[in-house]
Amino acid sequence: MNRKIGVIGGMGPMASQLFYKMVTEKTVADRDQDHVPMMILSDPQMPDRTQAILSGKTDEVTARLLEDARTLENCGCDAIAITCNTAHYFADKIAGELRIPIIHMIRETAEETAKEAAATGNRRVAILATDGTIRTGLYQKALKAQGLEPFVPGPESQALVMHEIYDCVKAGLPYDREAWADIHRELAGHGCGRALLACTELSVIGSDNDLGDMYKDPLEVLARRVIEFSGHKVKPDR
Repeated sequence: MNRKIGVIGGMGPMASQLFYKMVTEKTVADRDQDHVPMMILSDPQMPDRTQAILSGKTDEVTARLLEDARTLENCGCDAIAITCNTAHYFADKIAGELRIPIIHMIRETAEETAKEAAATGNRRVAILATDGTIRTGLYQKALKAQGLEPFVPGPESQALVMHEIYDCVKAGLPYDREAWADIHRELAGHGCGRALLACTELSVIGSDNDLGDMYKDPLEVLARRVIEFSGHKVKPDR
């Protein structure tokens, strides 16, 4: 089995290249032919997903995401992966229009997090995400469905999360260490056992910096599921 994966990326571009790197590094392979066949459609002109959700003007993003997904479907892909957490709000709208499945990063992350929480006993999970993702409640719903307790940062910390995403990573700048320390203090103070890097710009920060064991990256979860769906083997964690 060697299923081809279609990836909708470009939201943002740094996260897309990180995802490809993750899939490549996590695949058990001795030669080029052992890797996952993928088609990456980078669409950086996709309208801002958070702005669309907050404004209620979602039709343009929904239509464009469906167009991208159908392009990949028509190119013979067997499943779709989307390297943007906020875009999964729109993915849920288009899934029924496709003949192939969308590998759902949010639901897969919630399921894996629940298994980890069962081992530790701490079921409080923080969601670090865009205002748009928080507004949709996608992660809150998925975590609750797994018996977990979602925690959303307060207004000041949420503003700092948006600062890290938009003013730092999307702008091509290093992350703000002082701002991150303030975010971490709130999460630790509220007893969170896990914190999800539920925006792929935050995945970039997590990849480049040692944030600690509290933080879990949904992009890594998606990378593992893509490898498994394609019929390849995932390297064990070291």
